[in-house]
Parts: sequence; structure tokens; C-alpha cells
Amino acid sequence: MALTAVLAVPALVACSADEPAPAGAGGGAAAAAMSLDAVVPVPAEVTPRDGAGFRLTADTRIRAEEAAADGVARQLQAALRPSTGFGLVIGTGGPENAITLTLDADRSVGRQGYELDIAADRVTLRARTGAGLFAGVQTIRQLLPPRVDADTLQQAEWVLPGGRIVDRPRFEYRGAMLDVARHFHAPDEIKAYIDLIAQYKMNHLHLHLSDDQGWRIEIEAWPELTKRAGGAGTGVDGEGPGFLTKQDYSDLVAYAAERHVTIVPEIDLPGHTNAALSTYPELNCDGTAPAPRTDTEVGYSSLCVSKEVTYRFVEDVVKEIAALTPGPYLHIGGDEAKATTDEQYGTFMKRVLPLVAKYGKTPVGWHEIAAVPLPDDAVPQYWGTEPEQPDTAAAAAAGNRILMSPANRVYLDMKYDKSTELGFDWAARIEVKDAYDWDPARRLAGVGERDILGVEAPLWSETLRTLDDIEFMAFPRLPAIAELAWSPQAERDWDTFRGRLAQQGPRWEAQGVNFYRSPQIDWK
Repeated sequence: MALTAVLAVPALVACSADEPAPAGAGGGAAAAAMSLDAVVPVPAEVTPRDGAGFRLTADTRIRAEEAAADGVARQLQAALRPSTGFGLVIGTGGPENAITLTLDADRSVGRQGYELDIAADRVTLRARTGAGLFAGVQTIRQLLPPRVDADTLQQAEWVLPGGRIVDRPRFEYRGAMLDVARHFHAPDEIKAYIDLIAQYKMNHLHLHLSDDQGWRIEIEAWPELTKRAGGAGTGVDGEGPGFLTKQDYSDLVAYAAERHVTIVPEIDLPGHTNAALSTYPELNCDGTAPAPRTDTEVGYSSLCVSKEVTYRFVEDVVKEIAALTPGPYLHIGGDEAKATTDEQYGTFMKRVLPLVAKYGKTPVGWHEIAAVPLPDDAVPQYWGTEPEQPDTAAAAAAGNRILMSPANRVYLDMKYDKSTELGFDWAARIEVKDAYDWDPARRLAGVGERDILGVEAPLWSETLRTLDDIEFMAFPRLPAIAELAWSPQAERDWDTFRGRLAQQGPRWEAQGVNFYRSPQIDWK
């Protein structure tokens, strides 16, 4: 039996569906409706309907009959209320002049997809789950005009274009990664990033919580980690102090879950561990703590593979983080472990991979973990730049699903061009077209469509300091990556994407997002 919630959306009269209305703004109106396919990511199926679209008025109602739909109803209310000037009280009423959300277990769009039907007198959004309804709400938001100049408010009207969208994601995992180890980013900054990625139907945020330059998550069994490796002077150039308490982390997990985003925590092991090694001498083979490091070199550090205290340390960390993380994944790093031999690396992973499963999580690691025998559910994350990586291909052939993050396509810390002040270019300079115009199923030999869990866009923070920096490096490339992870390959086209992406610019301006105005996009 379907569960139904009816959402009212009063007339929108501000400069954006995501921007506060000017004082005294009210109804009035008439601006052409957006095109039904002017959405990022582009929907799987779009069928326009001739005739009038759905006109939002002050009489449009909001109602949530069931708790299962109430949360998404209130999220749409919260997204639109600031721009309307109306109270948007959630109440009762029929489907006429309303947006109706229906949870329907019989939907054929999977657990994350949705159907959206827009008629002149009503809008109906159907999905099997709250995640699907949430994705549909992001589409509704984008179908409203992004901006109306203040001097034309009285001549403007907000209309959803008529027609039908049937939409579902290509890959179940669509993620972004934020490095809070090289430079710590506060919870409010992380929450702001969650809000931005969720608008583009991305559903995982991978937090890189430890590295050579800092340790950013409280571990009660090893309290000096955050006191010393999360304190003043940590981070690249000593400019990134800070850490998440357990309460901070739990708050982030809950905040993300409300937006249908799953947090994936990473503790990088056995390399990238100088922050831990310099804090606890016993984790070093010679029992001597090295000096803290704030440079950007990699590959020099390693936990002592032969000491039992190492595995007690790792188990304590995995146990505490797993207990805080309701999501299925726990990332153990595994990259650039150049200070270990192949034999030592294999010995370490043979001990550590089962610990992740012991505490109820699925292990994820950078693709180097595929050099050792993997549990059936382990997920190698490919970050290389070459078209072949035999270990990753072998893991795929054995049934392990692959997370695609080729550095020369989706690393958001890569410069746009040689003049970009932030970031690096060791993998490539990545303009918007480079981030968009590739197929994950044809990127790596031996890894096809069915082998791929999803796509993730990492953002490393060696050169980042502020939320403005995060936004500048992520936008507009992150929406490009979101589309290749969500939309069918056959529906993606660079020329049409350029036009749809240009329409996002006014929305980002309204939201105060500091985005790069790529010359590849006609932002006017």
C-alpha cells in the first residue's frame, strides 16, 4: 500500500529557489518555465508534456500523512520557505494544487530512483524509499527558475514544466572525498559540503581522517593522537590544526544521513602514519618516535608490521570508529606503503582486513590492497592514471566490486589550468570537460559496468585552507562527476551538459558558492 505525503509550495518570488526573498516579497508573476531536461544530473527518461506546467501559488498545500515521507516533506519545505516569504505550513488537503510524494514499494526505479509527473493541477513524485524521494526533490528544486531580477518580481511567476521524468542512478555509490588530515576542516565546513554534494544526488562522503601530517578523530584508547597529532602546528606547513570529537563525528553522521549521504571514514594504514608514529613510540620498530612532519612527501612512514602492539592499536581504532559509523564501509587506506616490503604489506593486510569484518564493516582500500588476497566483499578504490592495473582487474574478475577514482579525471585537487593558484598537477590539469567526458566502464582494462560499485571524487587538502577553497576546486567539476555516476551513459552529452551546467551558475551565486568560471562554459 502506498504511503502518501502532499507538499504545498507557495509562490516563489525571490531571486532563487535557494536564496532568501527580499523583504516584502509576495506573489505575483510570470517567467517561462525551465526545460524539463535542464537538470544536473540529466535524468534517465524525460517525456515533456505540451500545455501549461504546474504553477506554484500561495494556495499550494503541504501535507505529510505518514512519518516515512514527513522528513523529505520538511526538507522541501525548508529549501523553499526562505525564498517564498510564505509560512508553508504542512497541513491537510487533496492532491489538487499540491506536490504529492508517494512511497511505493512496487516502483521499478530501484531503491534510489524516482518518478516525477508534473501536470497543470498537481505534481506527483513516487519512489520506493526516502532516498528516492530525496533525489526527486533535488530535481524539483532545479526545475524552478534559478533567478529573477528584483525589478521584475511583480512580472515573474514560478512554474514547473509539464511532463514526466523516470530516473534511476547508473551506479549505487556516488561519492566525494574530503581530506581533513592534511588540513583540518571544521564540522560546519563539512556540513556545508554535504549540502552541496547532496543537491547533485551524490550519496557518500569519504572522510580522510589520518595521514602523516595529522590525526583528526578522537580515539579513547589512544588519547594522545588528537592531543598531539591533532593540535597546534599540525597539518601541511603547520597550518591545519583541529580534530573531530566522537560527538562531532556522530553529529556529522546524523546530519549526512538526513540528506541520504553515508559517511565513509578512512584511517590510512600501514603507510601515511607519521602522525601516529610520532605520537606513540611503541608503534615504531625501534621504539623511537620520529619527529612530526608538516611537508607533503609521501611513502616514508609505516607502522611496525612485526609488533603485536601494532595490531592492538589498529583493532582499537577500527573498533571505536566502526561503533560510531552506521554505514557499511570502513576505509583502511593501504596506498603508497613504500616503507614496507611486499611481504610485510601482505602480512599486515592479512591481519587487518579481517578486523574490519569483525566489527561489522565492509573494507574499502586504495587499489594497492588488490595486491593481496581480498575478502569477497572488499572494495578496491582505483586512483591510478594508467589504463591498466592488473591487480585491480584480477580483483574484479574474482568478484570484488571496484570504486573508480582515476586521479587524472576526478581528483578535485588537480589544477584546472596552469594559472590555477590552488592544487597540484602531478596527475593532470583537469578542466570541466576532462572530468565529464569519460566512461567509468571503459576506463580500466578488465573492469566493466557490472564490476563497478561507483565513482568517487577525492579532494585532497594540502593547498586548501577555507570552505571557499573547497568550493572553488569542487565546482563546477563535482556536478560533472555526479552526472557520469548517476546518468545513463547514452544520455550524457558534453554539448548539452555545458548548457545545463551554465544554468547552475546563478544558483551557486544565490547560495554564495565560490565556483570556478570555466571558459568552457557560457555562464551568461
